[in-house]
Amino acid sequence: RGLIESSLHERRTLTRLTKMGSSCSSELGTIDAVVTVRTGDVKGGGMDGNVFIALHDIKGNRTRDIQLDCKWKNDFEAGNLDTFKIRDAKIDYDLKEIEIWRDNSMKADDWFVEVITVDIVGDPTKFVFPVQRWVNAGEKLFLTQYDSCLPQFETHPDQRTRLLNGKRQLYQYQQNVEGLPVQIKELPRDEQFSNDYRHDIMKKKMTLIAQSKIVNITSDKWQSLEDLKNVYKNNLGPPKGMNYWQDDLNFGEQRVMGCNPTIVQLCKEIPENFGVTAEMVEPLLEGLSLQEALEAKRLYMVDLTLLEGIECTESRLLSAPYALLFVNKEKDLMPVAIQLFPTKGPDNPVFLPSDPPYTWMIAKMWYNMADCSYHQSCTHLALTHLIAESCVICTHRQLSASHPMFRLMAPHFLYLIAINTLALQRLVCPGGWIDKTMQMGRVGLFNIVKKVWGDWRLDVQGTLPTELENRGVEDANALPNYPYRDDALPIWHAINRYVRTVVEAHYDVPAKITDDKELQAWARELVTPLDEGGCAIKGVAGGGKFETADEIVATITSIMFICSVGHAAANFAQYDEYAFPPNYPAFLHGDPPKNKDPLTEEDIIKALPNKSHTLDIMVVTKILSDRGTQPLGDFEKQYMYDPLGVKAWKEFRQELASISRESSERDKARKATYPYLNPTEIPNAISI
Repeated sequence: RGLIESSLHERRTLTRLTKMGSSCSSELGTIDAVVTVRTGDVKGGGMDGNVFIALHDIKGNRTRDIQLDCKWKNDFEAGNLDTFKIRDAKIDYDLKEIEIWRDNSMKADDWFVEVITVDIVGDPTKFVFPVQRWVNAGEKLFLTQYDSCLPQFETHPDQRTRLLNGKRQLYQYQQNVEGLPVQIKELPRDEQFSNDYRHDIMKKKMTLIAQSKIVNITSDKWQSLEDLKNVYKNNLGPPKGMNYWQDDLNFGEQRVMGCNPTIVQLCKEIPENFGVTAEMVEPLLEGLSLQEALEAKRLYMVDLTLLEGIECTESRLLSAPYALLFVNKEKDLMPVAIQLFPTKGPDNPVFLPSDPPYTWMIAKMWYNMADCSYHQSCTHLALTHLIAESCVICTHRQLSASHPMFRLMAPHFLYLIAINTLALQRLVCPGGWIDKTMQMGRVGLFNIVKKVWGDWRLDVQGTLPTELENRGVEDANALPNYPYRDDALPIWHAINRYVRTVVEAHYDVPAKITDDKELQAWARELVTPLDEGGCAIKGVAGGGKFETADEIVATITSIMFICSVGHAAANFAQYDEYAFPPNYPAFLHGDPPKNKDPLTEEDIIKALPNKSHTLDIMVVTKILSDRGTQPLGDFEKQYMYDPLGVKAWKEFRQELASISRESSERDKARKATYPYLNPTEIPNAISI
């Protein structure tokens, strides 16, 4: 009976594995094990050299050296799954680890191994060995099942140290612009796109232009607003902002559900330099006095006066405005006052909704141009892309690929360094898209980031609940219509619970934290000043020395949130907001209004970008609004294989599915849809 069961298990194992990929057996005799090898789908990841494996059991016994080779096929090509039936390789006890290596044949070839599995005939356990590394000719790699352990429990510490030192040589910091976060010195091959064309922004741009019917757009000015609207028909589609851009309701919604929803704050008092008076705004406060509206938490504001005096490309002018908004009886946030510059004076009036319509309209446009300048430089570039890149480099430098915390964070790092490198080359370069299409240009962008980055803290601006409290917008009774807050918070808590489950599984006693040299080096380098070789990130829990699981959870939660939800909020509304220039203008001709004289539609048209300029904005924001990786929790690449990690991941996905359903229901009740933070719409990583 036992022989029959063993034979049945062998046949089922072989059938299952044959279906998974090409299998090979060139020797005679009883099959003892089946080995599958997944070669990574990375550039130059395949090779033609000779590969060997040996199996080790828990008693220290080792099989013979076994060559993995199919004579009749080309093994180990990039992206391939190869299956090998192993004979004369019996082990008497449970499998503990494997030994994998290449000889020196085809030494010039590189080989990136994704994962190796071993099925022992007669044993129902499937042994999984995630590799996710380059295997160099002449080097042996020892791997334990799941390849996930703290460094103090590593059975091959010399190998771990050697591999980590190699990563440190590849992942080196460089500050490309003084005052900005550090970035990668040179793009490592591990970080390159598997398909460059898919992520080539300029090629995508030309393809979109060719596919649309707007190739004949010239550098002429628009004739009318209707003329501008017509260009979207049968082309890239109407952006959401095109239909509502003139409405004050739309202006208020941009503050809480546009692509820059993280700077509106509770107004506790009118700033001294903001020339708002009770007489001006009380007609708009539904019977409340100005003081009553302040006390009732009905007034909110945005303060962008930090933009005052910002030097921009070609000395272009940005406003540095205040905006005051009121929560009306319909619970909508409505603008009641805009002042375009910080200093009160006769040529810097407070604009009101009661002003002549086109005058109020141009004031909102100049405000929005300042808002989008902050959005693109800080909310989007610096506070997601660049901060995340610093964290990714630090993680590769200080946490082994075998570290459980590396495996937890790694899915959220996919393509991030590659897209940042590409963006600098194509969008933020001198004369690039930022210079051509945004008023601030790259000079202004860098100067704005410098002002903001110096005060940014991971435990404040980088921690959503604290960040909301810091701005006074956490109270849903006072500010009922805040889609960003309402959609982001449940996901933040889900990420936090997921991280906590994994962290506490590995750090069940404080000694494991203090004894983890890799973890402590990671925490230390995150906060170390730039001139001492660190990231200079302020507000890392523990100040660069972790003592509790809570501190680890807080840090990792913030990083994973920034790489997923934070970037999604800043990025995916860009076409809807930017593509129709009057709605959220990146560039305006002429000067901001200095008085309340009546204006006309012609004045609005004169201020807008010309046709070719508009096309550039339309096409690139359409590309940037595309999603490059799979939805949150649906990882492109599996890093955690250990049972506790896999269980936590499955629970995380279940919670995200529930949040997604709740988000969809909330969205149905909104006057304007906000799909960007539904978990099904949030990519795992920053890859566009």
